[in-house]
Amino acid sequence: MQTYHCPIMEREVVSGLAIRDGGLYFDGTAGGGGHSYAILAANPSVRLIATDKDGDAIMAAGERLSPFAGRFRLVRSDFKDFGEVLGGERLDGFLLDLGISSHQIDDETRGFAYRADDAPLDMRMDKRSSLTAADVVNGYGEETLRKILAEYGEEPFAGTIARNIVREREKKQITTCGELRGLVEHSLPPKYRSAACARQTFQAIRIEVNGELDGLGECIRGLIGRLKKGGRACILTFHSLEDRIVKTVFKDLSTACTCPKNFPVCVCGRVRQLEILTKKPLTAGTEEIQSNPRAKSAKLRIAEKITE
Repeated sequence: MQTYHCPIMEREVVSGLAIRDGGLYFDGTAGGGGHSYAILAANPSVRLIATDKDGDAIMAAGERLSPFAGRFRLVRSDFKDFGEVLGGERLDGFLLDLGISSHQIDDETRGFAYRADDAPLDMRMDKRSSLTAADVVNGYGEETLRKILAEYGEEPFAGTIARNIVREREKKQITTCGELRGLVEHSLPPKYRSAACARQTFQAIRIEVNGELDGLGECIRGLIGRLKKGGRACILTFHSLEDRIVKTVFKDLSTACTCPKNFPVCVCGRVRQLEILTKKPLTAGTEEIQSNPRAKSAKLRIAEKITE
């Protein structure tokens, strides 16, 4: 099942986690199990708990990790529900790979790929969820659509695209990826049209359907709270919105006293919890990008817990 999803920056992730003897690690976004496999293979004494919302991913990861029977537990769950999954367990490290998996993109029935003309507008990472991309495109009001495209897709022509979506759906429902892509293309000035000009729109709708940014910062804080002293947090992001949240949380938790400088003594009682190990995020090397172009946009941030 290695081809289910090609793990990004695998060596950097394992190195960043600084695997400890007998440690317990959490992979919140198991995908096909590539990173989980690398973690378990790095040390025969470590244990792993991994989650994913996608049932296909859980099945693929189970097969991939079968050589490590007894050392891992897979749970079909959103990583944001880590409290229920982990119970009272403390962690030696955790990984969040916030990107969409290769399998989800390549499987046209999932409706993630803007180049797949006849694919249904779905985009659900968890097929148990009721909200689909078609529901968003055909049901949301124009202003809500504009806001989603502008904020989640950072789409400069969000207003025009949202307006044209509403006009088109008054004639007929928009049900396929090809229909939405074509509508986006015709909403842009000719010089901005390209094979990938719908990427930002599809990203924005996917984020809305899956609630990808909802509670992300709070979740990262919570997982860091579960780390033992010396435990590592490794987070892979693939667009600026995710990366900004991770950067903000890391910076906040690595800051000690925030009292005004003219205060004679600290009254806030704030304790520095993290040491940021990547002042600038790590990125994939040229060789990896050549073999896996999807690695090009990846950023890896690593931090170490310095308090109990």
